Amino acid sequence: MAEPVKPGPGHAERGRGLVRSTGIISALIFLSRVLGLVREQVFASLLGAGLYADAFQAAFRIPNLLRDLFAEGALSAAFVPTYTRALTEGGPERAHRMANRLMTLLAVVLGALVVAAFVFAAPLVRALAPGFERVPGKMAITVQLTRVMLPFMPLVSFAAVAMGMLNAHQRYGTPAFAPAVFNLVTIAWASVLWAAGFSPAQVALGWAAGTLFGGAAQFAIQLPGLWKVGWRFRPEWGPTDPDLRAIMSLMAPATVGLAAVQVNIFLGTNFASAQEGAVAWLSYAFRILYLPIGIFGVAVGTVATTGLALRAAAGDMEGVRDTVRRSLRFLCYLTLPATAGLMALGVPVVRLLFERGKFHAGDTQATAAALMWYSIGLVAYTGVKVLAPAFYALGRARVPLLASASAVATNILVILTLHARLGFRAIAFGTALGSIMNAAVLIAVFQSRVGGVLRELFSSAMARMVLSAAIMAPTAWYIARLLEDWFGTRGLRAQLVTGLVPVALGGAVYLALTGLFRVPEAAQLLGLLRRGRKL
Repeated sequence: MAEPVKPGPGHAERGRGLVRSTGIISALIFLSRVLGLVREQVFASLLGAGLYADAFQAAFRIPNLLRDLFAEGALSAAFVPTYTRALTEGGPERAHRMANRLMTLLAVVLGALVVAAFVFAAPLVRALAPGFERVPGKMAITVQLTRVMLPFMPLVSFAAVAMGMLNAHQRYGTPAFAPAVFNLVTIAWASVLWAAGFSPAQVALGWAAGTLFGGAAQFAIQLPGLWKVGWRFRPEWGPTDPDLRAIMSLMAPATVGLAAVQVNIFLGTNFASAQEGAVAWLSYAFRILYLPIGIFGVAVGTVATTGLALRAAAGDMEGVRDTVRRSLRFLCYLTLPATAGLMALGVPVVRLLFERGKFHAGDTQATAAALMWYSIGLVAYTGVKVLAPAFYALGRARVPLLASASAVATNILVILTLHARLGFRAIAFGTALGSIMNAAVLIAVFQSRVGGVLRELFSSAMARMVLSAAIMAPTAWYIARLLEDWFGTRGLRAQLVTGLVPVALGGAVYLALTGLFRVPEAAQLLGLLRRGRKL
């Protein structure tokens, strides 16, 4: 008989543990996101924002969309609390057996889904990007790229299961590093394509193959860690397993509940496909936005998800409430300056990251415009990374479903209303407002059923964070303008100075102001930085 879960740590210790664990994961995710940006820089330099860039981005969204809808996103939300509960109640043997049965089921279901998507790739692409038919050859190359990349879906889904297992065993390092391995492999492969001097069509096809290599590496890097915790893969068919059925019951609403962003991206691609380059601009902008989402939202969400699952399994509602409250406030502390900074410094940031090779100044302006509109929803999008897992841990998966449906409806309304006037900008704006609606519904329901959230979101500490970000943004913008006058905007030296210096100084201003205003998270972050220097 498994030992009962011991009471969790006190509130102060939880806060320090959240910051400490988040710092470790954030550092690894930061590495991954930086490598991801390097990957996108190479891609932009090779293909720019033209026909082949649009085709690749649209093609990649089909396996990516299916993965998030039916595998990685929904599966992670349902798997982590169920696996944690099985590990707590039945020990490693029960948990590992459930994981083996899940992987066997995934291999069968996702294999069938890949075959079906391969056969029906043409109508799928036509539904996703109908505007591509207006450009000769664009639809055909997109269908070809889609078929090449479809196996990415099961590969990265297995990686997601491995990540969930290791996180449940409170081993956060390797799972956080795994996406960096994906980026390293694809960057190395891109260097081969660059050296070979291939045509744009060949580069696009070669990049699609490299994406598969990266997905396989992301899964393989986690296998040694799973081996150390005692897991061995043994194919086992067990659809009647109670734990597996629990995952399936959570996945059904979770498939819809976590699909808001992907559904919104699908709708956005559909509308953007009518404008040459718009699919690529939106993709580049969202890639930049995903840097703070990954560093802050995913890091805090990863730590919080495991803690929420443990406390919910122990019936510790005060622990659940405290984890959500602290996680949301810490996320706001990190993402409020990121939001203000991206809105103020979009052009120099995009210019630094992408403006070279086939990516031109006009592409910089368009991508920065999309980034500004996307940034409006950054705080809300990262908040969902904590709020949605809280409901799954509590066994209330229908609440994220309702929130997601509200987000999709909001996005559709914004696009239909404003697309004729704003063009591709309306797509980014709709995604942002949809994220805000998603978070708002989750907060409202959590407050009514569990409580303790609104008090933190409208606290004096939160007001001081907002004030600090509001002062920091125009300061960083003014510094950027001065540096552009002094150094210009052409050449790597000018791009580095005008892109990095305002960001660094803006971050320093925000940290100093929140410290001056005695925001508790500032002291926690400074303590973490001091400990990091001593290591």
